[in-house]
Amino acid sequence: MVSLPTRARSSAALVLAGVLWGTGGLAGSLLARRAGLHPLAVADYRLLVGGAVAIAFLKGFPRTAEAAKRILAVGGLFAIFQASYFAAVALSSVSVATMTTIGAAPVIVTLVSVRKIRRWTLVSVTGTLAGLVLLQWSPGEAFSFGGLGFALLAAAGFATLTLVTAKPVEGLEPLSTTAFGCLTGGLLLLPVASWSGMAIPLHTDVLALVCYLGAVPTALAYAAYLRGLADAHPVLGALSAVLEPLTAAVLSAALLGERLGAAAWCGAAVLVAALAVGYWRPEPR
Repeated sequence: MVSLPTRARSSAALVLAGVLWGTGGLAGSLLARRAGLHPLAVADYRLLVGGAVAIAFLKGFPRTAEAAKRILAVGGLFAIFQASYFAAVALSSVSVATMTTIGAAPVIVTLVSVRKIRRWTLVSVTGTLAGLVLLQWSPGEAFSFGGLGFALLAAAGFATLTLVTAKPVEGLEPLSTTAFGCLTGGLLLLPVASWSGMAIPLHTDVLALVCYLGAVPTALAYAAYLRGLADAHPVLGALSAVLEPLTAAVLSAALLGERLGAAAWCGAAVLVAALAVGYWRPEPR
């Protein structure tokens, strides 16, 4: 078991990552609208700029074979996660794709990493799924097996990323993993993103959105997430990702005037309660 101060620091890092990811949804949506970009192009800009920003703050570079293997794995998982998620969005909808991806990830991590599922973990995961359904479910949306399949593939990619990066590699810090992982993922995604068109107008607001999307909800958020995973159970890391849709929903209501119904607010309350249970009674490592 980790000490309370260490657990508190790792929990704070995971919370920070989830909240910052939520601002990325809003920034990415604005960028797509103002620059006329396909979601895949937005995702690729996010990875490439995020990797470049993170590299600017590195003091050294990983040189071991194990570090190179980890970076390649992280980059590949970033590309799979982003491409699969946006394919799910295209085939279904944002709400269904997000609900399925973020909801399935902690379930996959729990089934893979926990030998004996404890009562509080079951309560937290179940509450998370219920909260996501209430927060994002839209009655009457068309069902798509293709959209469901890609969303589950995205969830598997994120879950694998969580499990792989929970085991530290000597000489490879979270910021280095984020920097080179994002760049690798961005380069892998580049051929598909280029096909969709990546030209952007050189306007101040568009460039500011590109920089923000790469720096804050990508470079900073993933560095915080990987830092938190170093001392937290992977299940808790996967659960923290639900702060992304929660933050995005609240920001959309506050900044864009989008109204949340009673069910959505109930879902937000259930999500917060489920996360509180997860942080209060984490699985032992």
